[in-house]
Amino acid sequence: MKNRNRDIYLGSGHLVDSDHPRVVEFADAHVKGNNDLDRVISLYYAVRDEILYDPYLPVGKIESYRASDAVATGRGWCVPKSALLTACCRINGVPARPGYADVRNHLATPRLLELLGTDIFPWHSYTEILIDGLWVKATPAFNRRLCDRFGLKPLEFDGSEDSLFHEFDQKGQRHMEYIRDRGAFLDVPFDEILATFKTMYRPEYISGAGGDFHAEAAAEKQ
Repeated sequence: MKNRNRDIYLGSGHLVDSDHPRVVEFADAHVKGNNDLDRVISLYYAVRDEILYDPYLPVGKIESYRASDAVATGRGWCVPKSALLTACCRINGVPARPGYADVRNHLATPRLLELLGTDIFPWHSYTEILIDGLWVKATPAFNRRLCDRFGLKPLEFDGSEDSLFHEFDQKGQRHMEYIRDRGAFLDVPFDEILATFKTMYRPEYISGAGGDFHAEAAAEKQ
């Protein structure tokens, strides 16, 4: 990759706001290691487990997509968590970009599926990171505690192989299926994502239904 193309994935964006003091502080507090690989891996696990997955944020509001807001609230769904990992990598000089795909059988509860009105989750987000000349995909969305409650193995990431989705649960049952790859972007494509959501999801979900997703997951396991 030419340096010019590489460098465009190092700058701050509107939603991948790597120049925000909260994001810089988060990255500095959690980064470890003396090389890009170790630093990226440490940042992946920090975003995965320190920011709790919350699909009940109001997805009609741009704040629910921004990396710095995920740090401020300690919560985020897949899109802001991917934006945060992207931002943290950029802060540490590693090119990164948010990527998206449509999936079926996403991590969900009956209440969430009822609010959505579908089991298809468009614009499920991951992060593409440039390591040793190759783009590697990582998905920091689902924190370990939530995975335990759903009976899923948390996604691990070693920096050399794609870490994308929970295809099977701990019982070997099929859990998630990728339907469509939407590719990677320089910044979070808020307008495109919201336009899709408005065609697929119920208005009460888009405006923010609220709820405790972790408590729902725990109740489901009982």
